[in-house]
Amino acid sequence: MTFTTVNQGRVDVDRDGNRVNYLTTMNGKLCQNFDFTLEPSTHAFSGAPIANPNSSQRIGNQLRGTLLLQDVNLIEMIQSLDRERVPERVVHARGCGAHGYFEVIRDMTDVTSAEFLGRVGKRTPLFARFSTTAGEKGSPETIRDTRGFAFKLYTSEGNLDWAFLSQPVFSIRDGAKFPSFVHATKKNPQTGLPDHTMFWDYFNKNPEAIHFLMFLFSDRSTPVDFQHADIFSVNTYRFTKTDGTFSYVKLHIKSNQGNQYLTAAEAKKRAGEDPDYMTRSLHDDIENGKFPSWDVYGQIISPDVAEKYSIDIFDPTKTLPSKDFPYRPFGRIVLNKNVGDNFAEAEQVAFSPANVVPGWALTPDPVLQLRAFAYQDAQRYRLGANFIQLPINRPKQSFNPLRRDGPANFQGSAGAAPYYPSSFQHLDTAPQYAEAGEENWNGRVVNFESKLMEDDFAQPREFWERILSKEPGQQENLVSNVAEHLALALPDVREKTCSLFGRVHQNLGHKIRLATEREAHKLELRKVEKQFERLSLPFQPRSARTALDKNEYLPCSFDRLAPNAGLIGRNF
Repeated sequence: MTFTTVNQGRVDVDRDGNRVNYLTTMNGKLCQNFDFTLEPSTHAFSGAPIANPNSSQRIGNQLRGTLLLQDVNLIEMIQSLDRERVPERVVHARGCGAHGYFEVIRDMTDVTSAEFLGRVGKRTPLFARFSTTAGEKGSPETIRDTRGFAFKLYTSEGNLDWAFLSQPVFSIRDGAKFPSFVHATKKNPQTGLPDHTMFWDYFNKNPEAIHFLMFLFSDRSTPVDFQHADIFSVNTYRFTKTDGTFSYVKLHIKSNQGNQYLTAAEAKKRAGEDPDYMTRSLHDDIENGKFPSWDVYGQIISPDVAEKYSIDIFDPTKTLPSKDFPYRPFGRIVLNKNVGDNFAEAEQVAFSPANVVPGWALTPDPVLQLRAFAYQDAQRYRLGANFIQLPINRPKQSFNPLRRDGPANFQGSAGAAPYYPSSFQHLDTAPQYAEAGEENWNGRVVNFESKLMEDDFAQPREFWERILSKEPGQQENLVSNVAEHLALALPDVREKTCSLFGRVHQNLGHKIRLATEREAHKLELRKVEKQFERLSLPFQPRSARTALDKNEYLPCSFDRLAPNAGLIGRNF
């Protein structure tokens, strides 16, 4: 029998010659319990037809008649509605997705035995999810934030997940700090409001994040859309070979659409006019055949060089200079198909750096090690123990007799022997790679927290002096972006933050201090004006306005009129 694929599923012909649709899973497997004609009727969970899904059983044929619990259709619909949502992601809750492929454009067999990189021209299907980081589901997409770029490559040797960012550096290098970082960049748990004092106090206490802050408050953190942003692995990974040799690698994925950014004012305006702009832009480009693409580059580092290099290659707060580790192109990512169901695909897709394949491996990077556990654990909480069986997450091959049962287990193909090895069920073992010497460790178990070093300010200083200085207006934008955000924090927190930026460059700290106090004074004037308006009194502080016009530094001194202005959590 010949089958034709349609949006609803699979089409064939019944015994009477009528065309029938069958709902299928993503890989084409027939769902036997669901079938419907080309003009389908509505069915209950049991498969029984429903005459009118909008009607409900009542006592008496009238509006005032009470409803009955025996109305199976009504009860099932409400129960289903109550359970439509799953817990949103702790980070990267706001996101969108698309299908595409990864294509090898340069030979990489000298550094890795990964099958998906084994031949120039080879294509591997993938699913991509792009997101903001701190914002909740439904928050505006153009806000100042790090963007997440995650890719699930469906290789013949398993699923490989790349969970990357729009910035080349991260805010921490000690995994234990991750919960504090997440909490500090979310809303105040008492007020449910953004808290700028809490935000800046955290970074004042964790100044190794200064490189991250320099990127966050530049225009690079407000890209015009996902298509015009570059992507970075941030963490260091390993390319491995079957002979036991390996190389370290950091990925840089460059947009073929070029880089375009919004100013702070443009980002705010767009957030108010169209909070879904970035999702809409990606969807419309793909729908109109304007398929976005990125070229994938790797910085290859030999173990011998890594051991002696001046920068710790496992420190995600730092980048590796391209003059020492050139970018080597090897792949291209193309997105060419929109999602068919946003919830089933973009919401239920589950990424984890722990999803690796032969030829690609983790490293001792402490943040990467933490992520390898945290992502998998978060998916089990969010989607259930068998989330890997969902069509969007399912690898091409997945058989393990030791992994069994649990809620919503619908594969049922683990066999009769729930142990290994077994005399009754022969299993072929995968070919083993030789052990890499790097995996041999010898040392004492200690409690360790990294310390701030003067070297932590070297790369932020280079970013300020050599990169932003060559881009017209970008230094000024960074200063104003910081000042506008920092002005809403308490005065002592503001002063400590200005001193932190001053360690990057004295002129930078000075400019941020002046701009911040100017913004803070404007906020104080607005608060006093509001108080005078409530009292129906005229407000004309000529000396203050004159000072503002002259761009002079003015300490905030309206506490007598606005006594609550300094409370943590209060943002005006």
